[in-house]
This record gives sequence, C-alpha cells and structure tokens, in this order.
Amino acid sequence: MGILDTVGEIAGAVAAVEAAEKVDPDAGLLTKGIAAVAGFKGAGALESLVEKKEDESSEQASDTDNAAPQA
Repeated sequence: MGILDTVGEIAGAVAAVEAAEKVDPDAGLLTKGIAAVAGFKGAGALESLVEKKEDESSEQASDTDNAAPQA
C-alpha cells in the first residue's frame, strides 16, 4: 500500500502547515516548511506504529488459535 502511505503522509504535512498558520498567522516560510516535514514524518511514524500493533495482535490471535487444548 505504498500510495496510501504517501497520501497519509502528505495529509499529515498539510494538516501540520494549517495548524502552524492557525497558531501563527504571520508564520514564515521556514516555519511552514518545518511544520510540513514534521507532519510528513509524524504521519509516517504513526502509520508504522499502527501497522506494527495490527501485526502483533494478529500474531497473538494466531498463537491463541494454535494453542493445544488443555485436558
């Protein structure tokens, strides 16, 4: 899902720039650029964390399903 990851990262960057403009309407180009990079990286990290948690929960579910019944 490479394209969806990229779209999520771009959405994070746009949201971060919008937030920076709301906090400081006179924000300069450097501030907006830093906000965009932080939003891009933050969204990517968040997606990775969610994927990791989903993988861990699916592994735990399969471990539980594969456990031998106790007599």
